[in-house]
Amino acid sequence: MSVNTSNVYGKISISDAAIAKVAANAALECYGIVDTVSRKFTDSLCELLKKPAGGKGVKVVTNGDRIFIDVYVIIKYGVSINAVAESLKEGIKYKVEKFAGMIVDTVNVNIIGVKL
Repeated sequence: MSVNTSNVYGKISISDAAIAKVAANAALECYGIVDTVSRKFTDSLCELLKKPAGGKGVKVVTNGDRIFIDVYVIIKYGVSINAVAESLKEGIKYKVEKFAGMIVDTVNVNIIGVKL
């Protein structure tokens, strides 16, 4: 699916894969995040076969002009989980809204593991 909008310049359509890539890059820029994690076995298989799986660890669902994002991450040992999760939510929400020009309704952070 994709998010659609129109303005004076015409119709704009942004794919879920593009939004997932922006969200994954925003997640990796956040302090305390080590990596994003594949959420399905097929994503892991694509990594092994060296096929690019854009937006690894991010699930994007769009409904009308609303965007719902689930992100799966590994965090650093010793950081505050709550602080990192809140920072990650705000960072992803800001960057995706700036990129897409549409409202991000929900960002769910799923912490899969902790790395030393």
